[in-house]
This record gives sequence, C-alpha cells and structure tokens, in this order.
Amino acid sequence: MSYATVDDLAAYLSTPPTNAHLLLTRASRVVDQALLCAVYDSDDAAVQAALRDATCEQVAAWVTAGEDGSGVTPIYSTVTIGSVTLGGRSSGGGTNNGSASSGLAPQAYAVLQAAGLTGHAPQTWSC
Repeated sequence: MSYATVDDLAAYLSTPPTNAHLLLTRASRVVDQALLCAVYDSDDAAVQAALRDATCEQVAAWVTAGEDGSGVTPIYSTVTIGSVTLGGRSSGGGTNNGSASSGLAPQAYAVLQAAGLTGHAPQTWSC
C-alpha cells in the first residue's frame, strides 16, 4: 500500500516518472521503516497528510539522485575536486552500501518530524 498517489506526486514533480507507482510503493516502505516504533492514529487527517508528503518527498529525492528505490544505484561513480579524483563506489549488489535509497531522505524526515511522528522509543502496552 502506498501513502501517496501519482496525482499527489505530481504536486511535487511537474512530470512524475513513468514508474511512479513502483517508486511510491517503495517510498512508502521506507517511511514505514522510519516509523517502526511510532504510535499514531492512522485515521487522523494530519497524520495521513504527513505520510503522503513524506512519501512524495522520498520519491522526489530519488528522482533527483537518479535512484529507483531498489538500493542498487550508487550515490556517485567518480568525484573530482581540482587535481584529486576519488574512485566511485559500487552499489554492493543491493546491500544498500552507497545507495541513495539507503535511508529516508532529509526532507521526508523533516515532514515526519514536524508532524510529531519521529523520536519514539520502543514501547510496551498492557491491557
């Protein structure tokens, strides 16, 4: 299940990518992972908006980085600063080493944080 639609994504990107549905699904999983210990009312409109916006921000970050959300796209191949050249990272075959999809994008985190959905420690509940 995705927290956002292609129409929602169009508000962030003037032209959503052709694989927008896949990216939104993958981005929703990353948002879920970031909120693993969070306790919130999933029926609350403000929470739903934050989940939607964070998902769209995640996809926007991936599109900017040329990432597809799979975890196999390297962040960079070669960086040159003046006369110094640093060799590129490899993708690590899907291990998320050096991938732009290895975590929640900063803007996506900011959306979740502003909604009060981050920073929760694991909790136990007794009935």
